[in-house]
Amino acid sequence: LERFSMRGVSYVNQLYGPDQELKILQRRDARFVNTAMMVTLLGAAVSDGLEDGRVVSGVGGQHNFVTQAFALPDARSILTVKSTRRSGGRVQSNIRWNYGHTTVPRHERDIVISEYGIADLRGKKDADVIAAMLSIADSRFQPELLRVAKDAGKIAKAYEIPAAYRNNTPDRIEKALAPFDLPPFPAGTDFTPVEQRLLPALEKLQHATPGQIVALALKGLFRAPSTDAAAALSRMGLDKPNSVKDRFYRALVGGALE
Repeated sequence: LERFSMRGVSYVNQLYGPDQELKILQRRDARFVNTAMMVTLLGAAVSDGLEDGRVVSGVGGQHNFVTQAFALPDARSILTVKSTRRSGGRVQSNIRWNYGHTTVPRHERDIVISEYGIADLRGKKDADVIAAMLSIADSRFQPELLRVAKDAGKIAKAYEIPAAYRNNTPDRIEKALAPFDLPPFPAGTDFTPVEQRLLPALEKLQHATPGQIVALALKGLFRAPSTDAAAALSRMGLDKPNSVKDRFYRALVGGALE
């Protein structure tokens, strides 16, 4: 325990103030890694809220760390982002042309990483930033993103995304990882086997359309659950439903598990 030196958030998140010279020495060549929900083609990041005013989370220390990356010699800010998300049964890009709310402004853009690669944005002009961000976007959305950027006059009309970046698809990632036979949680997890059985079913329900919800409920209603599905239903407290609502949820989760 003596090897751990825990400090308050007010100390860790801030560079300026007491012990500033010591902090600068301790944070030499620092790499500040954070996660964003969305990133624009011009490098602004969205991490704490939506453009309609809904708050998803607090900003926390993210902006503090980004500003430190620019204040410290040889430090870098690294933002990771999942290239797509599923909403209302549809796949949407998390790399956007623009967005009505930002957490990290475009003038503090640095390094952005998606599952498709690394975009080093610091010190680059807008056209080069856009090209770098397009290279790590999902290929299903690249043509439209490029079209909007061209229409805005922010990248040359003749620019084309290099062939090496036009195959940014989930299938390519899956094929690349297949030889390694990675478990669902390569670094380990506190989820029990029953909970791990539940996770993909609940994710399926989260993104299901109304029609899919009905189909899953009917499947669960007319099919007896397998042994492992019964254990998962018990974990959800749905093994002995007492109301019509609980019976519906049992059928719905049971259908997703099957």
